[in-house]
Amino acid sequence: MLEIRNLKVSYGGIRALKGVSLSVPKGQIITLIGANGAGKSTMLRTISGLQKADEGTILYGEENLLGLPPKEIVKRGIVMVPEGRRVFPDMTVRENLRIGAFLRTDKEAIAQDRQYVYSLFPRLEERAWQPAGTLSGGEQQMLAVGRALMSRPKVLIMDEPSLGLAPLVVRDIFGIIRKLNADGITVLLIEQNANAALRIADYGYVLETGTIHMEGTGKELLDNSAVREAYLGKSKAAVRA
Repeated sequence: MLEIRNLKVSYGGIRALKGVSLSVPKGQIITLIGANGAGKSTMLRTISGLQKADEGTILYGEENLLGLPPKEIVKRGIVMVPEGRRVFPDMTVRENLRIGAFLRTDKEAIAQDRQYVYSLFPRLEERAWQPAGTLSGGEQQMLAVGRALMSRPKVLIMDEPSLGLAPLVVRDIFGIIRKLNADGITVLLIEQNANAALRIADYGYVLETGTIHMEGTGKELLDNSAVREAYLGKSKAAVRA
């Protein structure tokens, strides 16, 4: 579905991505793990049209997405949930959701999708007329995911969805990611919580200083001693606790 080939991206004189290639097959959860500064968010911003690439291709079907503005990327069904949630704090929950559907004119279907979001996140319906800035961190993350879903994504790109959240909320968020995937949405997940991400991933990539250092199924990477030591802690028992 989504194929990244030899992607190179620079900031000033610093090369953030040094020829990265990876695949996001239809219907799967693909995760990209790595330390801060490895280039994970740069990858997502480039796919979403927010960052210009120096070289490479981002194929979606037969089309190369490089050079398209973010609006056109969203039109094609590739939607990002940004790091830090980025909700509009002075707007209500309902208004934030409506912004997620800004490219759509099918009012009845928009209303149906809003109810789908509320079925996933009942607390959002309870707080529909509440300003988003007054929500808890976990509720804002739910809203960020819900807003993305209002665009009817085919590929949902998620940048650090568990960042700053309590463990119980993290568990709920990853449960929702599984549910969305079961409902037919392909997911590309960027996470520092490698344990949680690899547990739900069909396939994973380890990014280090702008290059793919390792790849394999989620289980293979969970069981890999080098991955455990670098990202999960040395104890295999701890990983499975």
